Amino acid sequence: MALPARQHLPVQAADVPVLDVVIPVYNEERDLEPCVRRLHEHLARTFPYGFRITIADNASTDSTPLISAGLEGALPEVRAFRLEEKGRGRALRTVWSASDAPVLAYMDVDLSTDLNALLPLVAPLISGHSDLAIGSRLARSSRVVRGAKREFVSRTYNLILRGSLAARFSDAQCGFKAIRRDVAQRLLPMVEDTGWFFDTEMLVLAERAGLRIHEVPVDWVDDPASTVHIVSTAVDDLKGVWRVGRALAVGALPLDRLARPFGDDPRDRQLPGVPGGLARQLVGFCVVGALSTLFYLVLYSLARTAMSPQLANAAALLVSAVANTSANRRLTFGVRGRDRAVRHQAQGLAVFAIGLALTSGSLAALDAAHASAAHSTEVAVLVAANLAATVLRFLLFRAWVFPDRAPAPGEAASPAAPPEPSAPATAATIAPEAAAFHHPHPKGDAR
Repeated sequence: MALPARQHLPVQAADVPVLDVVIPVYNEERDLEPCVRRLHEHLARTFPYGFRITIADNASTDSTPLISAGLEGALPEVRAFRLEEKGRGRALRTVWSASDAPVLAYMDVDLSTDLNALLPLVAPLISGHSDLAIGSRLARSSRVVRGAKREFVSRTYNLILRGSLAARFSDAQCGFKAIRRDVAQRLLPMVEDTGWFFDTEMLVLAERAGLRIHEVPVDWVDDPASTVHIVSTAVDDLKGVWRVGRALAVGALPLDRLARPFGDDPRDRQLPGVPGGLARQLVGFCVVGALSTLFYLVLYSLARTAMSPQLANAAALLVSAVANTSANRRLTFGVRGRDRAVRHQAQGLAVFAIGLALTSGSLAALDAAHASAAHSTEVAVLVAANLAATVLRFLLFRAWVFPDRAPAPGEAASPAAPPEPSAPATAATIAPEAAAFHHPHPKGDAR
């Protein structure tokens, strides 16, 4: 059954603002007031909706709280919120979870990003076209001024995300992002990090769940007085990459909660005349198999320097088999979430045992024929044995480990029923959940 399409937000003056821009700060007494006033002036002049600016103070020890309170009193659209613990992710989660605005955004207090990109950032969320939006400093049309060290760190980090987590978004670290409130309600409880890795984790989970991420090229000028510690932040980010990658590999994240809840998805439609999924599964299985074979050969070559051929083969095949089952489960056969993940791995190990018998038998036959065969000959024999095992593995995976489940009478024909969609987030239907964030100050005109 088709889901209702995303709904745009009405262009009208209302007590509840359409946009809530959060600025996380820690000891920013020098830059806070001029930057907030500059952002407020820009929004009042160019943004055609009601807006709010929320200053999220991360346990500052200087005069930042006093300045925040002064701005709240001077500007009706500014709110100040105090947290007693540090962490950018903690600040964003706290404010976004309590905000009543249907579109939520954040930006760094130094306003390194050109504010002219703010309306293009949130427009696809207001119209209902996208679920999240990010500013990208790595797009071809972006204009960026920053030092060589930060440029290298940023590009290296995004290459790591692409290689390890298969991320397709281009810039994870740009402090210029937005999300629809209805999406945030489902997504934020799944994000564990409370620091700088928070938004990267949010983007990876959103992308894996099939949500639409809009990217906006931005002009960006580095702040030389930034207090971000590059080394410690990079270490924390790499720990986060490892944690999320491991959870995705074993199917520990319930991404099915996010799958297709926010609009009509063409993948949910049953189109006549479209052939079955065998060809797609074959392509996916071959790609995963090729990568697994390379992984296996590298492991075998490394292990062979310290152990016998049989032990090296068993160890390499075991490790690569677990990775192969996880990859095929998600990429080839489209199984998401933790449901039956342990069972699938157990069945995958049974298939592994068959592959072990084939490859070990091949090595035994080689040893009987040539007791001192060269290492290159061993590798060639193993490649041939693995090709034979691959064909059998696909058949067993398709017929036994991940069989197509026939839908019960009256059940939808799609592979998995999506979660019940939440009500569309419009300015007329959003309920003010936290009085601490809702103090009505109408702008008076919709502009």
